[in-house]
Amino acid sequence: MAQVKKDEIRDRILKAAEKLFSDHGYAATTMTTIAVSADMSKSNIYVYFPSKLDILWAISDPWLRERFAHLEDELSNFPKPEDRVRHIFTTLWCDLPTDRNGFANNMMQALSTDGNSEGYSRELLAFSQVRLSALLAQNLTMTPHEIQTLAHITMMAFDGFAIGQQLGSKRGDTIRMARAFADITLKHHRTAARD
Repeated sequence: MAQVKKDEIRDRILKAAEKLFSDHGYAATTMTTIAVSADMSKSNIYVYFPSKLDILWAISDPWLRERFAHLEDELSNFPKPEDRVRHIFTTLWCDLPTDRNGFANNMMQALSTDGNSEGYSRELLAFSQVRLSALLAQNLTMTPHEIQTLAHITMMAFDGFAIGQQLGSKRGDTIRMARAFADITLKHHRTAARD
């Protein structure tokens, strides 16, 4: 007879794992420590999640989608496209990497420490790039290919800034880099708009 999965059990696993990932990092957290923290057997966790990576994606996906929705809402506070573009880069490179005790770094740890890519899905990256492309396209005069390339570069840099945050990068330096990159992008935007 198949075991019936219960939402409250799944939520308990996710809450325990999120706290452990936030406090100790993905690499230092094991399925055993998640089980102990969730007060259940490790085998019970495997009924709900086939791997630690699947648990991480179940936590990261709604978080990142929520952060993009919040970013989109925040952009309405900036009347000028230039200010919106600067805010996009500052949010993605300065705010998200530090959010929830640097939780984004767990994604980098997972991809660099898991020996295989089984369980990894490009869905979250694809979602992020599509959402970011839409935000950039609303504020920049660039070709669709340029926008998609810019979104991809931005998300790859996000990974680096998430790791940098864990290594003690100074927020002021990251803000300056985000603004400089935004200004370079805006310069290209203004040149493209004149042509």
